Amino acid sequence: MNFKIDTKEKFHVISLNESQFSANMTDKLRELFIEVTQNDVKHIILNLKAVQNVELPAAEFLLRQQQQCYNAGQSFVVCEIQPAVKEMLKKQDWFDLLNITPTESEAWDIVQMEEVERELLGGEES
Repeated sequence: MNFKIDTKEKFHVISLNESQFSANMTDKLRELFIEVTQNDVKHIILNLKAVQNVELPAAEFLLRQQQQCYNAGQSFVVCEIQPAVKEMLKKQDWFDLLNITPTESEAWDIVQMEEVERELLGGEES
């Protein structure tokens, strides 16, 4: 699996540099997500700019990953998906279940807004 990791102050941007996101890549990606979130930087942006096709089990993995991240108080945003991937997700009625942004910079904004939201909500519970 060919990928690039760019770590920022609040999040990791993981860019898949493959045209196909297949089911057999999900175990490696899961391990990568666990590895990169073992430090203070817990949030993940997954850039799928190069991906032209996503297999159904890989898309299901993205849904599960997003839920796991949110349950753990982490952000998970998918960005720059291609039209064919968007259509596949819409056919499965999954597009609106994922946190998707058109650009990576918008994904950065989402992560930062969710971080502020968690801080504010955490402050109310204390």
